[in-house]
Amino acid sequence: MAKTPVAARSGRLQVLKTYKMYVGGSFNRSESGKVVPAFAADGKTILAQVCRGSRKDFRDAVVAARKAFGKWSGAGAYLKGQILYRAAEMLEMRAEEMEREIMRSTGVSAAMAQREVAAAVELLVHYAGWSDKFTAVFGSVNPVSSPHFNFTYPEGTGVVVIFCPDKPSFVSLVHLVAATIVTGNTCIVIPSETAPLPALTFGEILATSDLPGGVVNILSGLRSDIAPTAATHMDVNAIVNGCDDDDLDKVLHAGTATNLKRYARHTVPVGDWRLAGRPQWMLDTIEFKTVWHPIGW
Repeated sequence: MAKTPVAARSGRLQVLKTYKMYVGGSFNRSESGKVVPAFAADGKTILAQVCRGSRKDFRDAVVAARKAFGKWSGAGAYLKGQILYRAAEMLEMRAEEMEREIMRSTGVSAAMAQREVAAAVELLVHYAGWSDKFTAVFGSVNPVSSPHFNFTYPEGTGVVVIFCPDKPSFVSLVHLVAATIVTGNTCIVIPSETAPLPALTFGEILATSDLPGGVVNILSGLRSDIAPTAATHMDVNAIVNGCDDDDLDKVLHAGTATNLKRYARHTVPVGDWRLAGRPQWMLDTIEFKTVWHPIGW
């Protein structure tokens, strides 16, 4: 049963929380100062205010992600796995809070919200386990007709922009983010427009985990404001689009052609986000490199 807000019980004006963006390990307001209301599932009740990210905010997020990329991509596989597992621990500790955010933002039942959070925790643990395995699974030792060892191995491509769907707003975000960062990428996440609060709360959870600042940046606002800049930005290496939106897809496709950045689109039915695409979605943002090494005699 939902609790009566303190303001209603005391008869005073309710003070709505303003959810800030999570960029470079810090919580920031938009440089424009603009905020937009976050509505409940009925489309009428205002739950909170969220910052409306601008093109300048996006460029700042790219700088933060690029700055974090070198250290994160160079971190050991075991350490990456530990950090993802720690994020799962922190989400588990705040599961009830996240369930409430999902319920009030999307109108789903308590049971559905619990399943979504449980699936998100499971996905973080799942990808933590892949941290020291994806190189062996997707890499290879290649036969060559010369006295050399020839190795092909995968590594993260760089800075990735992730557009998250509106339904489900939370577990889809966790899935796309975990599949992206486990291989050493850093990312800028554009969460659901209709239900951004779970994503921004997840930023608060990441801030209390061991994840270095700048590895995951969460930029709330309108996709139409961010998409053209994201698609054409020359320091973005890849875009992953989880939205079932053909107009957005056209904008991103057209923009990515300017510098041939990688582009992947996943439109998955709501109930399949827990299982779909794993581990193949890691391949969306991986580059394969080949090394030749002479055989010593």
